Order: sequence, then structure tokens, then C-alpha cells
Amino acid sequence: MNSTFGADSPDAARASFRRLLIPGGVALASDTIGFVTILFIEIQIVQEMAITASLGVAVIILTNLLLLPVLLSYVSYDDVYRRKLIERAERLERFWRVLARVSERKPAAVIILISAGLFIIGAWKGTDIKIGDLHRGVPELRADSRYNLDSEVISDRFSIGVDLITVIPETVEQGCVDYEIMSTIDRFEWHMRNVEGVQSVVGLPSVGKVINAGWNEGSLKWRVLSRNQSVLVQSVAYVPTSSGLLNADCSVMPVLIFASDHKAETIATIVSEVKRFREEYGSERVKFQLATGNVGVMAATNEEVAADQFPILLGVFSAVILLCFITFRSVWTVLCIVMPLGLVSLLAYALMTVLEIGLKVSTLPVVALGVGVGVDYGIYIYARIESFVQEGKSIQEAYLHTLHVTGSGVVFTGITLATGVVTWIFSPLKFQADMGILLTFMFLVNMLGAILLLPALESWSKRSSA
Repeated sequence: MNSTFGADSPDAARASFRRLLIPGGVALASDTIGFVTILFIEIQIVQEMAITASLGVAVIILTNLLLLPVLLSYVSYDDVYRRKLIERAERLERFWRVLARVSERKPAAVIILISAGLFIIGAWKGTDIKIGDLHRGVPELRADSRYNLDSEVISDRFSIGVDLITVIPETVEQGCVDYEIMSTIDRFEWHMRNVEGVQSVVGLPSVGKVINAGWNEGSLKWRVLSRNQSVLVQSVAYVPTSSGLLNADCSVMPVLIFASDHKAETIATIVSEVKRFREEYGSERVKFQLATGNVGVMAATNEEVAADQFPILLGVFSAVILLCFITFRSVWTVLCIVMPLGLVSLLAYALMTVLEIGLKVSTLPVVALGVGVGVDYGIYIYARIESFVQEGKSIQEAYLHTLHVTGSGVVFTGITLATGVVTWIFSPLKFQADMGILLTFMFLVNMLGAILLLPALESWSKRSSA
């Protein structure tokens, strides 16, 4: 099968090191650069994860690529272990021969057509992906968790809830006794109360109107903002700063907006309405600033994710394309390696749409991670095919020999990585379960893309048809 079959430990370690140095170095470098590109997301927790992952992969270059062959060179294997390896290779021989047929023209054409169909489906469903959470309740917990059930009861039975976005109107000093300023903020409150997804709104003007009515025997006719400054002072004088509705000099008067939920569409609707009102009625004397509260943080995060999702993918794929081109010096080779990655990324977006998993801080890095790890499979497979082709073998023969040498490692790695994260699916933490689904999918499907689609594409290269 290969020249080092049956070699002793030092010779096998040297041969493995020579074979893996370039493809392994390029693959791990692609992983590292892929993680580094996540640093461009201006969210601290994501940047910290990117730094940790980049350092981890960089260390793997030293441990797995350099240290591991050295350690294995000192390990001795008896004849019993050698016989087990030979028996395993013989058992896999039939499977490899069947699998190697994907590099023949007709089976390859079928694989490519199926992949084209999956590409269309992925592009169709992937464009429907939503930014942010798609369900009610705290996104870290499942819908049937005690906290989310209690939160739903509170939201349904009371005019407040756990989903809060606070808009900050900035005004001049003592703006709370200026009728024009208070009237503008009151108009903003009324506007937001009529926005779909808003449960209730609390602000200093509405509280001041209730107090003003209280000073006049509770008459509803007096539940207004008085144009008389002295009366207006009386209406707001008893509202403490601890209420969160004003600061010490009345230059900031937060408006509390309680949302019915924090779904992506609800947040987007509320934020867009705040911006629309700001553009129409905002001025130098009243500036409506976004936003605090848990929904305010989600809104800012969603906007950052929406702005960075395509630049991040572009950065990851650009790094992979550049490194592959430098290594193999062939545009067709780059296409063979990158096209399965692109297909899997689209299918991952489609899967998120079908399973109602929103694109957010916890899921955006998964796509980049899948590309970074998935390219490893393709580089290992293609590097071996290339070496056997240079020896004068046909594409079909080269791929069969590649499966003998590298196939077990690629399949075993994909299954091992997927097995390691598939248990996350059963976690009580919903965001961890979502991560488990996506990572399992990307590890397995990237592996299938490398052993099925890549050789199918290569079988239709110019040199194959020559």
C-alpha cells in the first residue's frame, strides 16, 4: 500500500512527519488565522474566545505536529499490535474501494449534481436566517425551564416583564421643568406605547401627569403636563433620582420600555421605531440615545453581529484561499478545497433557519470555527492525492491510495470531534445545545465534503481528462 508499511517506530515517525509537515502546517495555520479574524467582532466575550482559540491552535502546531512524532518514535510495537493493524487495513479495504469510486467520472457527476442541489437549498433557506433570539425567555435556558416559565407568567399577567430597553433622552439642565422638552418626551412615550411588541412604557412625563392629577383631587382632566413652570415643578419635585427616571440636574430622563419578549423581530421593530422618532422629533435640546437594559444590550449585539457576519466569513475564506494557493499554486486546487467548505457553511445557515436558531454571539463564531476546522480534512486529502498523482498514478488510483493512508485518520477525526460535542445537545443550557447541534453538523458534513465532493471535483479536472 505504501513504502513505509511495516516500518519500525523511528522510520514511521519520520515518514509521518514529512507527510504531515506541509499539509498539517497549512491546516493549523488556517485554523489560527480563522480564529484571529473573529477578533474583528467588537464584542469582548467573542474577542476573548478568539484569543484563547488562536493560542490553543498555535500550541497544537508545536505539540501535535512536532512533539507527537518525536514521542511516537520512542514507542515500540509488538507483532500482535502489527497484526491488528494489518487485519484492520484488510477489513477496510473493501470499504475504501467502494468509496474510491466517487473519483470516477459518472459517480463524481452524481455527487456534484447532488451538491449543486444542496447549494441551491442552502442558499434559499440560509437567506431566511434571523439575527438574535427567536424564542421568548432567557436565551441561555430552555423554554420549559422554571425561570422562563415564571417570566412568561409575569409578562402575561402584569404590565411589566423581564425584557427591558431603556432609551436615554439627553436634555439641557433642569429640562424636566421645561414644557417643550417634557412634551417631546411625553410624545415619545405615547409613540412607543403604540408600537407592536411594547408592553408598557414608563417615563418622567407620564409619572408627572399622574402626580399633577393627584394634586387636583385625582381629576383625570388634570392628568396633563402644565405649561406653567411652577406647576410643572410641583409635578416632578417628588420623583426621586433613585426611581431611575431622572438624574440629579434633570438633564437625563430615561424612558423605560418593557417589551413583550426579546425575539429578534420584536427588538428590531422597537429599535427602528426609536430611531424613526429620533430622526423626526429629535433636536439639540432633546437627544434620544440608545439604549440600556437587557434588550438594549441584545439590540446592540444583534447590530454588531449583523454588521460583522459577512466580513468575518470573507476574512476566514480569504485566509484559507491564500494559504491553499501559496501551498499548491493552483486555482483549481483551491476551488476543490474551498467549495465543500462554502457548501457546508450555507447548509449550516439553512439548518439554523430550520431549527429556529438565531445568528448571535454564541453561534456566529461556530461558522468560522467550522470553516477553520473543516479545511483540515480537505488539505490532508488533497495533499496525499497530489503526491500520488506526481508519482504517475491516475486520479482514481491516487484517491484509493489516499484513503489507505489518510482515510482512516480523516474519518476518525471527524467522528471523534463530532462525538465530543454531540453530548452538548442534551444540555439544560439552550445555547450550549445549539452549539452542540451546529458543531456536530459542521464536523461531520465537512468530513463528508472532503472525502466525497473534493475527489469528485478533482476527477473532473483537466489533468484527469487528459
